[in-house]
Amino acid sequence: MSKLGSIGARLYRGEVGYDFVAKRKIWYGISILITITAIVGLAVRGLNMGIDFSGGAVFTTPTTSVSAHAAEETAKEASGHTAIVQKLGNKSLRIQVSELSTSDSRQTQEALAKKLDVPTDKINTDIIGPSWGDQIANKAWMGLGIFMVLVVIYLAIAFEWRMAIAALIALVHDLSITVGVYALVGFEVTPGTVIGLLTILGYSLYDTVVVFDGLKESARGITKQSRYTYSEIANRSLNGTLVRSINTTVVALLPVAALLFIGGGFLGAGMLNDISLALFVGLAAGAYSSIFIATPLVADLKERDPQMKALAKRVRAKRASAAAKAEAGGADGSAADDAADDAADEPDDDEGDDGDD
Repeated sequence: MSKLGSIGARLYRGEVGYDFVAKRKIWYGISILITITAIVGLAVRGLNMGIDFSGGAVFTTPTTSVSAHAAEETAKEASGHTAIVQKLGNKSLRIQVSELSTSDSRQTQEALAKKLDVPTDKINTDIIGPSWGDQIANKAWMGLGIFMVLVVIYLAIAFEWRMAIAALIALVHDLSITVGVYALVGFEVTPGTVIGLLTILGYSLYDTVVVFDGLKESARGITKQSRYTYSEIANRSLNGTLVRSINTTVVALLPVAALLFIGGGFLGAGMLNDISLALFVGLAAGAYSSIFIATPLVADLKERDPQMKALAKRVRAKRASAAAKAEAGGADGSAADDAADDAADEPDDDEGDDGDD
């Protein structure tokens, strides 16, 4: 067995582990700080909306020897707006200028034709109105809202309402961070960005459900024992799925990182940036929220339940009693008796699911 596999097996059995749940205030603080930074970036810089949302014109030239930089400068001077130029495979150019009116687009078309020394009608022009972009944005928001509602309903039925709330908060957390990063780096928001956002929300939900499923199984019959509190059971369950979550995230991030840093950065395929940045940031934030936010939130909410409060009180009383016996020299009983007591206190997988009410 590999070293990583051995660690995973020991984490699953509870032989080793890290107390994520006990340190939840630290994770909450980090998340709040990151989220505030993202919101400030969004408020100060705003999103760089692509032509599909803001409207504008797309000019496609015939085959030309004019450089992309020269065409970009010409379009910028003629339109008064920033231009994005992409060199196509047949040595033609695709020039995109946002927020351009019909009259300004004609002026830009003529300037490009003069620069390329071709007739004006050889420059193909497509005008995109802002109303079409508004339709896309409205449908995207509607789809996101429906997605969130369905997620809450499904998790409330399959697990419980506390897990549904924790998952929803984790999804909003991931979405806020991803959108904030977009604002801070200034990448263009396109329909590909929307696709990327919806994709990472689905991935984040999948990772969270995996952790919740393990927690649900571990918490069966939890009130029939007095060895562990709900928070401790949650932490053991989280450690049991930790290696799987890390492996899944790393494998998912590798091809996305290749798209973002090699394809979009090194090779200059800037059109890949819109979807690859959303996927990269979202996948990382989703893995973080599943481990550091969702499960600790469930533990926080669950510990407020009267049954869990009573359980925590019994656990503390038992531990205090054991400590007192140890100090008094009364801890010399047989190891077999201690093992039997511990086994009797383990959550029974065959019992009813008392931890999901």
